[in-house]
Amino acid sequence: MAVFEASGLVSLHVGPLDFHIEDGGCVGLTGPSGSGKSLLLRALADLDPHGGRASLDGVEQAQTPGPDWRRRVGYLPADSHWWAPVVGDHFDEQPDWLADEIASLGLPGEVMEWTPERLSSGEKQRLAFLRLLSVQPEVFLLDEPTANLDVDVGSSLERIVERWRKERGVSVVWVSHDFNQLERVADSVVVLEMPGNS
Repeated sequence: MAVFEASGLVSLHVGPLDFHIEDGGCVGLTGPSGSGKSLLLRALADLDPHGGRASLDGVEQAQTPGPDWRRRVGYLPADSHWWAPVVGDHFDEQPDWLADEIASLGLPGEVMEWTPERLSSGEKQRLAFLRLLSVQPEVFLLDEPTANLDVDVGSSLERIVERWRKERGVSVVWVSHDFNQLERVADSVVVLEMPGNS
């Protein structure tokens, strides 16, 4: 895996943000609603115009086509989108190990055959996370990944991320309002303030 860095990253009124994540590291990002946490994740995913720079293994985001960057730097939004008739149709790839991860998040094996309409918010959140895993990116950008999950399932998701960090060297930027969670999962925490605050 690779080193993920940001320098002077600015999105709209938010930033600048600087960090350096070694293989398997995790930076937590927290702050009040409206402080720009999601804006910074979208900038890191190269989804919105922004200033500053980001790089992965020394390769600049600006030098990389957006789709290629987002395969390597996977973004999990707080609200997932579902457009196809069947859950499984939203997965470009379904590697053999995915069934084990489905079970570890408390989902039934037949969930890939369900329609999105029958999913609860928590099921959508878990499946969106699994969709991210299936692409096997080198960096996870996680926006409140456990917000709609009960404590046990949220803990299972935390353990999966920890395993991917240790076994695959995935680097993580984890947004959460729960500072206790960030103390568990992150090596360091960046606290954003509301725009205009010193």
